[in-house]
Amino acid sequence: MVYPKIPLAQSILQLFAAKGIVHIVLSPGSRNAPLTLGFASNPQFQCYSIADERCAAFFALGIAQQTQKPVAVVCTSGSALLNYYPAFAEAFYSHIPLIVVSADRPANKIDIGDGQTIRQPYVFANHSGYNANLTEDHSAANDRKICEAIDTAHVKKIPVHINVPFEEPLYETISEYTIKAEVSELQFALKPDEIEWPVVTNKWQSCAKKLILIGTNLPDSIDQNTIDYWANDPSVLVFCESTSNVHHPRFISSIDTLITALKSIDFEEFKPDILVTIGGMIVSKRVKAFLREYPAQAHWHIDLYRAYDTFGYLTNHFTLTAREFFTQLAATNTASNYQDLGVHLKKYRAEKQKQFMAQLPFCDLKVFDTVLPTLPDGLQLHLSNSSAIRYAQLVYNNPKVIVFCNRGTSGIDGCTSTAIGAAIGSSLPTLLITGDISFFYDSNALWNAYIPTNFKLIVLNNGGGGIFRILPGHQETELFHTYFETAHCLTAQHLAAMYGFDYLTASSNESLDLALTQLWNQNEQPVLLEIFTPTLANDSYLNDYFKAIE
Repeated sequence: MVYPKIPLAQSILQLFAAKGIVHIVLSPGSRNAPLTLGFASNPQFQCYSIADERCAAFFALGIAQQTQKPVAVVCTSGSALLNYYPAFAEAFYSHIPLIVVSADRPANKIDIGDGQTIRQPYVFANHSGYNANLTEDHSAANDRKICEAIDTAHVKKIPVHINVPFEEPLYETISEYTIKAEVSELQFALKPDEIEWPVVTNKWQSCAKKLILIGTNLPDSIDQNTIDYWANDPSVLVFCESTSNVHHPRFISSIDTLITALKSIDFEEFKPDILVTIGGMIVSKRVKAFLREYPAQAHWHIDLYRAYDTFGYLTNHFTLTAREFFTQLAATNTASNYQDLGVHLKKYRAEKQKQFMAQLPFCDLKVFDTVLPTLPDGLQLHLSNSSAIRYAQLVYNNPKVIVFCNRGTSGIDGCTSTAIGAAIGSSLPTLLITGDISFFYDSNALWNAYIPTNFKLIVLNNGGGGIFRILPGHQETELFHTYFETAHCLTAQHLAAMYGFDYLTASSNESLDLALTQLWNQNEQPVLLEIFTPTLANDSYLNDYFKAIE
């Protein structure tokens, strides 16, 4: 075996191994050489080399998203560390256990004009669950900090930062450890608050209109008994987004389709007495606007970690799982037609949607209506942010397809890298559907030697940032085209060839049907399907859709 000679690096290797950290994503560099040599030479660790630090961090985030175990990403000193920040922030808001390990210069080399140095300690302080700023020598204090960082990431599902100063020489190795790191186990009390269950139960049972809104959620985190409990209560209406991974025929999975065409009198009828939110961030702007303008009497959020006052009237945060919470509540006997209101309107909208889609010309919305029903069971679907996730929310999703999207910060910057990391962290075949701007922005994600042969990528190329045409207020001006839409004439064909992807293309209903058959049949190498849709017509077709379903 080969080990780094520097004792502090030996300590990190021993403690990471003792804590069961397996996946290590390494960004090439010199200052982190002691860690790279140690991790890559130890068969206990599964190491990956990703050159672009921003891609590396999102790649690590994708693995951690799937395994729900801490994944380490290791970089050299200087600005390399700052490129981890977008993924670090996403991990913070999405409850993903990411461990950033940054090599650093010794403290006496900072701010004296030495090369490749910045102020690295606490650089992630606003979004970090723990900051372990180590001293240069191996010590019991350093060991405790390393253990606390790892345990915090694991238990609290939050990113942490370990900053490690190394002095040269950096590449010296030995055949045996010269120190023994001290492993410590930190105790975290994730105890729920004391809950006055009679008060909570009385409030629940007194409400005839209970709205449950489920945001981003891991698959199978809400059990079938809880789902049946909601479905069998006529006073409960459930809105679940695509990223909720919750399904039931009586639940509303296309929220925008249901509420967009409502009039003020309808909003009053749908206004809940009590709002219960579960899971992470909500995609639908329309449901947020509705619940802010028509507030419930109370808003309860159920989550083990944190609650956001998204609608301006949060009254209770219950630090329990949904199963733990609802097993405490007896079924209500309240006479109500609240659920039926939603279900009947859902059926009406679905019929209108079917009629509209049958005559819709080729466009972004038509693509989603065509592609999503073809997804095979057992697939994990990743959606990029901006227009891709919003279009997907309008189309029925296969309950046997798991859906993910980086909704913590809702950025486009690492969607492809995250999906590739997720494909590594899961045994399921993986598909990413992304817009062109998001794809080109993160195109270094394909500079990756670990992409599975059954990874598939669909790029919707409409010549720019289509989301800005959907949003209100855009005008056909040079300023809009250049600075908002980011109009372009790029294609993914040469990128696909450079990185060894099979390349398919479609620009009509007929060519899309053929391309989808080829897409699902190709599992010998990664596939990129680029779908070209009209730049100028997508927003008008979307507006026509909402008018047609009224």
